[in-house]
Amino acid sequence: MSTTVALALLVGCASAFAPVPHASLRVAPTRALVEEGAFVPDMERRNIMNLILLFGGVGPAVTGLAVPYILFFIPNTGGGGGSGTPALTKAGDAITFEGWLGAHNVGDRELVQGLKGDATYLIVDDGKVVRDYGINAVCTHLGCVVPWNKAANKYLCPCHGSQYDQTGKVVRGPAPLSLALAHVTDDAGKVIFTPWTEQDFRTGLKPWWN
Repeated sequence: MSTTVALALLVGCASAFAPVPHASLRVAPTRALVEEGAFVPDMERRNIMNLILLFGGVGPAVTGLAVPYILFFIPNTGGGGGSGTPALTKAGDAITFEGWLGAHNVGDRELVQGLKGDATYLIVDDGKVVRDYGINAVCTHLGCVVPWNKAANKYLCPCHGSQYDQTGKVVRGPAPLSLALAHVTDDAGKVIFTPWTEQDFRTGLKPWWN
């Protein structure tokens, strides 16, 4: 570990576990509390905690699983959330449908930068087409980035064991909510994410993330 990373982790520990006014460590599945923002992960707290989990004494197996997701823990500050945001690779390059489908197979789910820079899964469906929605990879419990487990056909959070089905619907806690969604649209061949504001088809409810 570099000196810079070590110092950053030491400085961040205090703030990572300090009380945050709008974030709660309690799990309460009530929709009212969610809409008030009680369970929306705090961005700075989330970033620091994820770095601590990665470098602060975790076992090799967990570290190996989490390393591919590290670049997505720090959101791209240039990411928007308005009318549309280009999907970007880890390197920050714009993604095109042609290029993506040429490099991926049916069933692939890979993290890209989405709305507000959040890690978002871009999915290739049957017929070699990109699914018309992306799944935000940020766990609704404490904000870890959730890996896709192909063998289990689920998103399995390595932090506290929350599970989500292939649509991102929560099927096991402690996460109280399903993963957020974003529309995937085409703008001159580029993959664009736009906010999902209508009913969540998985729950039949208004989306909690708006």
